[in-house]
Amino acid sequence: MNTRISNTAIIKQKALELGFSAVGISRADFLAKESNLLKEWLDNGFHGEMNYMENHFEKRTDPRKLVKGTKSIISVLLNYYPEEFQEDNTYKISKYAYGNDYHFVVKEKLYDLLECIQTEIGDVSGRAFVDSAPVMDKVWATKSGLGWIGKNTNLISKEFGSFVFIGELIIDLELDYDHPDSSRYLSGREKDYCGTCTKCIDACPTNALSPYQLDARKCISYLTIEKEGDLPEEMKGKWKDWIFGCDICQDVCPWNSKLISHNESVFNISDELENMNKEGWYNLDKPKFKKLFKNSPLERMKFEGLRRNIDFLES
Repeated sequence: MNTRISNTAIIKQKALELGFSAVGISRADFLAKESNLLKEWLDNGFHGEMNYMENHFEKRTDPRKLVKGTKSIISVLLNYYPEEFQEDNTYKISKYAYGNDYHFVVKEKLYDLLECIQTEIGDVSGRAFVDSAPVMDKVWATKSGLGWIGKNTNLISKEFGSFVFIGELIIDLELDYDHPDSSRYLSGREKDYCGTCTKCIDACPTNALSPYQLDARKCISYLTIEKEGDLPEEMKGKWKDWIFGCDICQDVCPWNSKLISHNESVFNISDELENMNKEGWYNLDKPKFKKLFKNSPLERMKFEGLRRNIDFLES
């Protein structure tokens, strides 16, 4: 067995031992097609007020300009599909926010993986990324054979659906690279298993989706989390009780119909959050918010943002 293949086997085994659901590896290179698609998306203004998406365009489309000496992208998935959910008829938050902030959980595992690589293989340099830098994580996961980007613009894994967190280790080591399954194409795209299904598009209450494209300005997740200031009046009555994020396009996806729940205790929903009704949400004060959502993704939006979203639904 040559060194590249043996090193790759070590890395994949360690990633799974650390609790990642899946791991794939791709060669670091310029994303020519994706560069054009990203430019078109930005030119259309579909990113709304997320101006950071315009920054570091060259680094976003070529990781070799982001991390010096880059050779390989190690992409990992971590399942977050829960076993227990919020009660019905309450204000809803995305399932990814039920427990601790995934940025820290996934990144800690990636740091551990890098340490394992350095111990087992030798002098390897790299950086870990979890949705917090100019890295096109869904693209790299696709190129690593971990799934495809569906019509709802989420990465979809055959085994884990779309309720997965994505992270990367970008390192200066040549490895044995995975490849996307090229057994099926759709309009010149890489393999796709959405077929003729349009359930995600049909279910979106704000018409934010068209096939393989998201207009963030209409997306409930964007509006409840990223949008600053007043919310658009034309969206009143369309949110279906979502106050932080939205899972509608994922909940209706057939690939998410028979998922296994995650085994990361830090992602579990607390009893208090699971059973909180609308009255409880409405009467939530700032001290209780800070206590209930300590280390949660909701910390980012702060109490005032949550209050704004609830008031918008109630007005």
